Amino acid sequence: MLLSLYHLAWTLIAIPLLPFAAFSRRDRLCQRLAFLHLPEPPPGKSVWIHALSVGEVISALPLVRALKQAYPFKDIVFTVTTSQGMDIARREAQAEVKTLLPMPLDFWWSIDRLSRSINPELFLIVETDLWPGLMHHLKQRGIHTLLVNGRISPRTFRSYKRCPPIARMMYQDVDLCFMQTHLDTEKLLRIGVPPHKVKTIGNIKFDRDWLTMGRDEYDLWLRKLHLRGEDPVWVAGSTHQAEDGIVLDVFQKLLPLFPRLRLVIAPRRLEEAGEIHRLAEAKALKPVLRTDLVDADASYDVLILNTMGELGRVYGIATVSFVGGSLVPQGGHNPLEPASFGCPVLFGPYTQDFDHMSEMLIEAGGGKRVKDGQELFVVMKELLSEREKAEQMGKRAKAFVEMNRGSLARIVDHLRVYLGE
Repeated sequence: MLLSLYHLAWTLIAIPLLPFAAFSRRDRLCQRLAFLHLPEPPPGKSVWIHALSVGEVISALPLVRALKQAYPFKDIVFTVTTSQGMDIARREAQAEVKTLLPMPLDFWWSIDRLSRSINPELFLIVETDLWPGLMHHLKQRGIHTLLVNGRISPRTFRSYKRCPPIARMMYQDVDLCFMQTHLDTEKLLRIGVPPHKVKTIGNIKFDRDWLTMGRDEYDLWLRKLHLRGEDPVWVAGSTHQAEDGIVLDVFQKLLPLFPRLRLVIAPRRLEEAGEIHRLAEAKALKPVLRTDLVDADASYDVLILNTMGELGRVYGIATVSFVGGSLVPQGGHNPLEPASFGCPVLFGPYTQDFDHMSEMLIEAGGGKRVKDGQELFVVMKELLSEREKAEQMGKRAKAFVEMNRGSLARIVDHLRVYLGE
């Protein structure tokens, strides 16, 4: 009954859009309705992997590569919901996948067109983006759906508890859920998902190919960003609008104590770079946008990283890092990138999306939680004053990343049941 109502709701939404999409040919709308020309079905069955956005795409990359290595003759089709996630997938996964497509709305006409074009043997959803209509459609065709690297945020769990029947409907056509932590597994069991459908496997984000930064690359980034080796660098990554001012205030207080300190701030939304520039100028700081950093003699206090794809390597030159989305109630972002470089990792109180990982990093001695801007200032001052302490904290962060690898191999081993040897 609930699934029928779900299909009816999407039908009422999508049907009026079909003639509009046909007439206007607006790319994004046509993509979301699977209205554009789709590739011909492959001669054999494919493995279909789906990720929602940037974070899930990054999580999916090790899985894509591991499956391609384990099953080199199987075609992999990769779908992504958001345009930002699609940009990352095109750059990072194009070589390993047969086809890269946008995921349409969960409307019966669209998903039927897409699934017939993909002709999947197995459907893998990475982390969160459940599509009840699509999963039911695949179930009727005898195609298994697995949730990989599953996690249940506190916000999602609260909504599940408000209406358990709808929550159970979301998972009724998922054959197996590979969850990141025992806490995620317990949440699914509490809403009534059968125990035989849930396994705690670990987080495949630990199994990314963490490329260490050699001396040559380190020196290259210093030249690119007009920095000197003796300059301590604070990298604040994936910051949200309400935290930019807090980070700049802390930096403003640190600068008289550490005149050579430089701040690299990377906003989560690139369009906010201009506002950060204005805010920094209002605080009598000297900011520059990364895209304007062309003058060989350019100097600055604050570098605003308004480019896509550079933050992951810029963390490698950081003396101390701060991971954003955590001083404001956004749920935080992945602390593993700076940790993998052996960099101390700081974050605020709001890390719901990475709670278990954050607590583990703190226990390992590689991360520290700060409650507000004042505490952030105190911890930054301590780490910049005691460089040996910062270096030890960074070593523990790197060891933490290495110690928790292995979940990807366990998942690929489980997939042999569905894909064979």
